[in-house]
Order: sequence, then C-alpha cells, then structure tokens
Amino acid sequence: MTTYYGLYGQKVQYLASDPTDVQVGQVWYNSTSAILKVREVTTTGTWASGGSLNTAREQLAGCGVQTAGLAFGGSSVPAPGGANATELYNGTSWTNNPTGLNTARRVLTGCGLQTAGLAFGGFDGSNLASTEKFNGSTWTSVNSMNTARRTLAGAGTQTSALGFGGYTTAVSTATESYNGTTWTAGGNLPAAKQVGAGAGSSNTAVLSFGGLVSDAVSSSTESYNGSTWTAVANMNTGKARTAGIGTQTAALNFGGNPPTTAATESWNGTSWTTTGSLNTARYFLAGAGTNTVGLGFGGYTTALSAATEEFTGPGAPVTKTVTVT
Repeated sequence: MTTYYGLYGQKVQYLASDPTDVQVGQVWYNSTSAILKVREVTTTGTWASGGSLNTAREQLAGCGVQTAGLAFGGSSVPAPGGANATELYNGTSWTNNPTGLNTARRVLTGCGLQTAGLAFGGFDGSNLASTEKFNGSTWTSVNSMNTARRTLAGAGTQTSALGFGGYTTAVSTATESYNGTTWTAGGNLPAAKQVGAGAGSSNTAVLSFGGLVSDAVSSSTESYNGSTWTAVANMNTGKARTAGIGTQTAALNFGGNPPTTAATESWNGTSWTTTGSLNTARYFLAGAGTNTVGLGFGGYTTALSAATEEFTGPGAPVTKTVTVT
C-alpha cells in the first residue's frame, strides 16, 4: 500500500494544535480536533464569513481595506430617507462609531480609507449633492458636488475622487472629479448609467462596470484616464446593484441583480475572470479592499442583510482539511 512516507520520505506531523509557521505543502494531523490538514495555494478566489454588521442594511457605501473597513449610510428599514450609521471593521468584528454621517442617506457612494473616507451623493427623500469626509472618528461636511444625484458610482481617495452616472431627473452620463477641495466636471460616460460600480486609485485612473443602461442590465466596462472614458472588455455577466473594489487594473465585482447573484468576477486590466462566489447571494451591498484581499458586507437577499464576507484571491496560501476515504 502506498503511504505518505513512501511517497515523500517523511512522516505526517502529529500535533496538538496547528503550527504557527506553516509552509505551503506541509501536512499535519491536529490531535485536538482529530483533523488531517494541508497548507496549499488557492487556485480560485474564495469567500469566508466574517463578523456581521451591527445593523443589517442595504443601499449602503463602504471603503477601506479588509482589516480596516468602513460602512456608512444605507437603509435599515423601508423608508424614503436613509441611515447615518457608521461602522468600523477591524478584521474580525464591526464597531458602531459614536457619530454618523451629518446627512442620513441611502444609494450613496464613497471611497478612501477607514481613517480618510469620503461619502457623496445619495437620497434622503430628495437627491443629494452633499459631500462629507471622515477622519476615523468624525464626519465633516465639505464642498458639495455640482449636481445632486443618487444611485451613482464612485472611486478614488479622499483627496482624489471620481463620481459618475446615477440619477438626477433622469439617468446621467455626468462625471465629476474631486481634488480634496472642490468638484469639477469631467468627461461624460459613453452612455447614461445608474446602480453600477466603480474601482480606482485616483480621479485619473478609474474603472466603471455594470449597472442599468436604458433600463437594461449592462455588462459594459469603461476605463477613465482623467478626461475621457474608453470602452474596454465587458463583464462575463451583466448585473446591476453590484459592489466594486480595487483599482483600474485590478478590480473585483461581486453580488448584484437581477437575478440576485453571488457571482464574483476579477479584472486584470484586460479582461474579467469568474472566480469564487459569495456564500450569500445579495444585491445593493458594499465592499472594501482589493481584488485579492477584499471585504463584502450588507445588502439585500430576501431581507436586509448584516452578513460580512472576506475574499482571498487566487495564489494565496490557505489551510484545508484533508478528507480520507
């Protein structure tokens, strides 16, 4: 009979707990949990459950990174307005921030970091142009966008942001660029779009994807260089009300509808690749992080969701259970 020792010339370690300095390819038996484990490299992206939001909500916005996320705004009950609640994620659990947005709102967007976030646009019974910046504890109102709008997308940083699309009195093509002080008009989207998503590292390097164009679900993707949008390769599956994170050349989209989906796609600067699905299909969710280390939270399934999931992209080392038959 072939044995592990016969194949690899070494015995399986018998340990009371998982090793701390584990290496790819290492195999061990955890005698406490009675589980055989192996350290290997992922070949596809995977989502794992994280700590739930304190308040289940949809139509919220988010920013930051996987271990320092920020969730703000949204709708926690069916209402014409929105919430101002702000929560901070530390990689394990969410904490309610003592102060929330100055203007409660839903279907807003945002960008930046947990300690340097930006919130703009949205709806509180009417369309909003108001913009607020976050310093890790407090939101401060700053100069408003030129055009009030809801269901827009955004990307960038607190001092270099881009807002695009959305709904004013009609679905919009308008793009606005923020320099940390004021908003100025940018190049229009090729087609009017709302409830799409965006990813980007500054107001001159942004990706727009998904959404509704002429009331139809779109798979279109456009790249922005600071002045002009250029059509690039479409998503594999069109969707609206999806979440987007990452950069112009390394983005991730996940969730969305219709139909309500858990599908996740990764962008490498040229094309989209389908990768691991969310554990909970939902739409109107938010996200933070990159296309290899991401965070997804909130949204709507058949009810408001507080679920948080953490994404690990292909190529990352993970520990897996070995099933012996």
